[in-house]
Amino acid sequence: MKKLLLLVWMMWMIPAAPATAAQHVDFSYPDIHGKVHTLAEYKGKWVVVNYWATTCPPCIKEIPELKAFHRRHQDRDVVLLGVNFEEIPLPWLKDFMDSVSMKYTVLLAGTSPETPFGKIMVIPTTFIVSPAGELVAKQVGPLTAASLDAFFKRNTGTDQADASVTKISDKMR
Repeated sequence: MKKLLLLVWMMWMIPAAPATAAQHVDFSYPDIHGKVHTLAEYKGKWVVVNYWATTCPPCIKEIPELKAFHRRHQDRDVVLLGVNFEEIPLPWLKDFMDSVSMKYTVLLAGTSPETPFGKIMVIPTTFIVSPAGELVAKQVGPLTAASLDAFFKRNTGTDQADASVTKISDKMR
């Protein structure tokens, strides 16, 4: 069953064929402490951007997987950013994060389905941005730490993300 789920996930994560112009993305979101983060500040690192909400059961189920991935990769060249996709009082969000021990950065996006990555209709939705700032993969629905690890191993040829890897693709599928 796990192999089947990994195969299904990997089909979602297959990057599109290279095009002539790269699709660069950027955003500007505040974190839970009010500090504004841009995607451009992480250039040179792989960035996993996960849109989620506290009221989304699949999102909550996915959090332990994201935490495990973050623990293994936080000191390497992969950044995990959780983007809260709801209007919720900040103290409630902080309490929720404390209750599930979320240690990775959480940004606040509000509820507009329009994002720098395009319209989001389902959460969780996760995007992977290359060290060059190019959108290379998308996952609609929950994912696992193992599937993220497999993506990076397949696309960098190592067990960890490598900022010197060449461009994977220019567009999302």
